[in-house]
Amino acid sequence: MTASVWNIFQDWRANRSNPKGKLVMLLFRIAHLLRQNKLVFLLFVWYFVWYRITVEWFLCIELPWKTHLGPGFRIDHGQALIINDGTVFGAYCTVRNSTTIGNKRLRDGSYSRAPIFGDRVDIGANAVIIGPITIGNDVLIGAGAVVFKDVAANSVVVGNPGRVIPRS
Repeated sequence: MTASVWNIFQDWRANRSNPKGKLVMLLFRIAHLLRQNKLVFLLFVWYFVWYRITVEWFLCIELPWKTHLGPGFRIDHGQALIINDGTVFGAYCTVRNSTTIGNKRLRDGSYSRAPIFGDRVDIGANAVIIGPITIGNDVLIGAGAVVFKDVAANSVVVGNPGRVIPRS
């Protein structure tokens, strides 16, 4: 087996005590791998339909296969989770239930880019992170925080609107 095939298990350890997280990440990594080649994509279009029905409709996690997720991605209590396909995550990030991550509609009717996250970002439950923002490495985003501005590395974000507190 090639190295890229083994990469479908790169999130296994991060989700070790979470069977739903393991399942979703395994299905995501397979879909992400299959979409790399147009011919393979066409041959496996049935898998992409099945992925959407299974992950989005039954498991209630909107995680498009085009999303860029670094290794060790953890889904904690995955339910009502929405991640825009333009979102980019670094390594070893954690996302919890009822979180929305996406772009925002601009005044001219177009949409902004989605957020970009560094490594080891930990996002609390019910957080909302929108817009063309960048979140640095080692950031903690508290439960219920609403983030629409850049966040420097080694920070904590709490509240609505999100207030940035340097980590000690």
